[in-house]
Amino acid sequence: MTKRALKRQLREGALDLTEFNGDPRIRRLPVERAWSPLPRRPEDDREQGFVKTVRAMSEGQKAMMEAIDTHNLVLALGPAGTGKTYLAIAKAVEALEAGKVGRIVLSRPAVEAGESIGFLPGEMEDKLAPYLRPLYDALSDRLSMKRVRAMMAEGIIEIAPVGFMRGRTLNNAFVVIDEAQNCTYVQLKMLLTRLGWHSTMVVTGDPAQSDLLPELSGLGPVAERLEAVGNIAVVRLAERDIVRHPLVAEMLGVL
Repeated sequence: MTKRALKRQLREGALDLTEFNGDPRIRRLPVERAWSPLPRRPEDDREQGFVKTVRAMSEGQKAMMEAIDTHNLVLALGPAGTGKTYLAIAKAVEALEAGKVGRIVLSRPAVEAGESIGFLPGEMEDKLAPYLRPLYDALSDRLSMKRVRAMMAEGIIEIAPVGFMRGRTLNNAFVVIDEAQNCTYVQLKMLLTRLGWHSTMVVTGDPAQSDLLPELSGLGPVAERLEAVGNIAVVRLAERDIVRHPLVAEMLGVL
């Protein structure tokens, strides 16, 4: 019996629910709300509304957001959980919807985190999807996946690995280079010089969590050299800026 039929019989009085009370094998479907096989949790009642304006949760995040508003090139360095990627993509979406840029370009190195995932079938997009998944997650949190797919089909949003960025000039774009600690010095030099007219570039990463050998990661040396350039902002977030579970900051303090 469907739930609609059950409601109708209950409303019309044709169904006597008391006749099933003595049989433990029979469980009546609830009619006061939509039934779900999952147990109801307190957080299910929370407001699911979309937060249109992202606000800083710490002084470091505030400095990063202000730097993005005032500089064309920003390097954001800090430990995991400080919101580097999320804030950068949120600012990119904000600039796109405000008409400040014409497209968003997201890139990150296709470097495996210590383990080989082996051969992946499919086209190039299918092979790169596991590496670029965090960027999709951040985008879908700011835009619906339907809009993300439509914008990607139109070329308004582009997600590409670092290896596909050489030789390009990115004009009128908001560029986010994520996980830059997995880029070599030469790769970062190539990426930074892609910046074109009317564009903003944000480079994020944690030098302490590189999947490359310490001497190969170029994020730390590049940030140290660019700090001397007045028109470039280098923002260094710390453990106090972590907005994930409090245990993350405690663990990073001892690991």
